[in-house]
Amino acid sequence: MSSVHHETASGSTANLKADFTSTGRRESPPLVIVEGFLGGFGTQTRWGDFQNHWHDDAAAGDPSRRRRAIFVSVGPVSSLHDRACELFYALKGGKLDYGAEHAAEHGHATQYGRTYVDGLYPDWSNESPLHFLGHSFGGPTITKLQWLLKTGFFGDEYGADMLLSVTTVSSPFRGTSIVYLFGERVDSAPQVRFFSVGSFITKVVHLVSYFSPWTATHMDFHTESRAMSLYETSPWSMLKQLLKSDWGTSRDIAPFDCTYVSSDTRESLGEGEVNGKTFYRSYAASWSDMRAGTFTPPSKDFWEEPVLYYYASPVALFDFSVLRPVPSFVELMGKDIEIGGEGSEMYRENDGVVPLFSQWHPLACKRTVCEHFKHDITATPSEEPRKRPEAGKWHVYELHETHHGTIAPTWRDSPRQRGFWKELGEYLRDIDDLTPKS
Repeated sequence: MSSVHHETASGSTANLKADFTSTGRRESPPLVIVEGFLGGFGTQTRWGDFQNHWHDDAAAGDPSRRRRAIFVSVGPVSSLHDRACELFYALKGGKLDYGAEHAAEHGHATQYGRTYVDGLYPDWSNESPLHFLGHSFGGPTITKLQWLLKTGFFGDEYGADMLLSVTTVSSPFRGTSIVYLFGERVDSAPQVRFFSVGSFITKVVHLVSYFSPWTATHMDFHTESRAMSLYETSPWSMLKQLLKSDWGTSRDIAPFDCTYVSSDTRESLGEGEVNGKTFYRSYAASWSDMRAGTFTPPSKDFWEEPVLYYYASPVALFDFSVLRPVPSFVELMGKDIEIGGEGSEMYRENDGVVPLFSQWHPLACKRTVCEHFKHDITATPSEEPRKRPEAGKWHVYELHETHHGTIAPTWRDSPRQRGFWKELGEYLRDIDDLTPKS
């Protein structure tokens, strides 16, 4: 019998309430998994058999220690705000509400989205918190959710304590240069260059959403509030959006939220500050080192991730001086942000998508609580002792010669993937043991 059950939320119904084991004890808090940009297609197949490495033999023998994983479908190209709202309602249930003010400001046709008749975990509350794991853009989606809970967006009965733990892998908390390489204008984001990867992706989203009565089963972009389907917009209007997308060039879409200017705006509000009762851990990957002004990933990895391999060097060599407005970290570094500058490596080393510094956590280190470690997820306990979890503090684990897809989402049954899931299972059990039982 599998020690983890996969569950997904992509449609309107899911009746999955908190379980009790045969011993009468409440189940271990489930782990909610949130994918990144363009994630969510073929989830069950891509993430593979990680459950086989979730528990060690001793824990797997105790039914009360089994933990289920809940995959939640959120908009693959949607903004952090919209994704966080979708995540909340998919778990709790109810009619998806993006907020009247937000919808009006950002051009939603309506403030409401789909209805989740029964949430994936309707008992979720401050007293029954959940573990969260985010890959790539899924990481800042989770911290955005915690911010909305903290600020009372969903109501006063909900709060930041509803997140027991946050674990992230290769997440662009503070932005990434790749969005500019994809087409975001360096001088006037969120405007997008017409002949660019970003513009092409936007056109695909419009076309798929227009035919969503037939395409949603396989490619669900969560565009109900945008009125983009053929039942809600004319062919002529759709063609005009293909020429210049109002949504694609707005501040309410994933690429803009991955810009450095968007990150600075969030940080100026204090978004991403740690919550005293939440355990935080991030895995920050670097594919190679900056050496003599160059960044070259191992050639053996080319066929594994050829697209990421292609972008790794341009991300490392990106010219930060062309960005307007100037990002806060560029102002702080001054001339040292240039290639070869003192301390510039952390802004240039990357996993093929996200610079190393951006994967650590929201906010600069001096503005948060954190501790950093060099880490080998395949090491045995005797080689690398386990670190006791600490609430209200980021534990940052830096992984060398690791790319954006080494751990997730595509399952390769590699030693690093097996090591990650075994380690994560132990970590979550340690947190459960430190947490008072309700």
